[in-house]
Amino acid sequence: MNVTANGSGPGKFDFSERPLVVVWEMTQACDLACLHCRAEAQPLRHADELTTVEAEGLLDQVAELDPGVFVLSGGDPMKRTDVYELVSYGSRRGIRMAMTPSVTPLLTAEAVRRLADAGLSRIAFSLDGSCPRVHDSFRGVPGSFDRTIEMIGVAREAGLSVQINTTVSRHNLDDLPAIAEFLRGQDISLWSVFFLVPVGRGQADQRVAPHEYEQVFELLWSLRQQVGFEIKTTEAPHYRRFVLQKIKAERRRPGEARRDFRYASMNVNDGRGFVFISHTGEVFPSGFLPLSVGSVRTSRLADLYRHAPLLRDLRNPDRVEGKCGECEYRKVCGGSRARSWSLTGDAFAAEPDCVYQPAGRSLPVLESPSPQPI
Repeated sequence: MNVTANGSGPGKFDFSERPLVVVWEMTQACDLACLHCRAEAQPLRHADELTTVEAEGLLDQVAELDPGVFVLSGGDPMKRTDVYELVSYGSRRGIRMAMTPSVTPLLTAEAVRRLADAGLSRIAFSLDGSCPRVHDSFRGVPGSFDRTIEMIGVAREAGLSVQINTTVSRHNLDDLPAIAEFLRGQDISLWSVFFLVPVGRGQADQRVAPHEYEQVFELLWSLRQQVGFEIKTTEAPHYRRFVLQKIKAERRRPGEARRDFRYASMNVNDGRGFVFISHTGEVFPSGFLPLSVGSVRTSRLADLYRHAPLLRDLRNPDRVEGKCGECEYRKVCGGSRARSWSLTGDAFAAEPDCVYQPAGRSLPVLESPSPQPI
């Protein structure tokens, strides 16, 4: 996806007008029991989900908003019998359609081919371990790892771009280098590394320590020119600060090769270039920041994204508080607003899981363990 943020012209985004990513939680129903599940998914669909007709109306609104990509999420999108119809409808409306299905018996090889034929352009699978022992215990279903690897191959054969999502937590922190090494042998387009936000079934004590973020960042940085796929972080915007620090250091070393940081430099954040729609049509800054700004059943998505006070405030880098408000990287980072809300009750409080102390900050600098390779 060749896009840049906060610009104008083809392929460029002014985040005050349109987001890079819109995610729709088609359903909260899912047959897995993942340890960290944001949606607290359960097997049965909710009676108040958007109907097929309402969902087509939502797709009309998404087409009007014109994001970079529209992601069908859940729960498990495959729990909706109209999923193929909706993928086809969105594709005909000119929307770049992506999906994050759960790897369950509902996701067959035939189902993947039908999704591709309907117009799906990218499919994302969750892989939270380098082996069945780690991944399957995280996902709560034996055999999930092997089925995920099988589905990666099926999706590539169907002509789909494949994304891998990995949630970083205490459960798999030590396994991340092995996951990265395993992914070298997979034909994927993007590795999206999620950092746990304690919402839903995700608990605060499952998240990694602030200094361990820096260790993961070091790993991701080291991989950038070693792998054939892009790498990005989700709910860890301070990776962009880390990247900029590395770039500055490289510029001070003559002859050091410049690197491509297309994804790392994108300043997407909760409500800033990103918006989330729940299974009942409620609109949120993200799935991890459950503060509703309205409903697509009663308001236009474009109006909510552009004018809702909370979203406008979230797009204002000078609105954040604490050390994030003092930070020279706040316009490209800004901290995870979802994590701040989850851990402090204030969506504009300082990012709790960042070790960086802004330049010239008057408060005492707290010592943290030095980052070591993980």
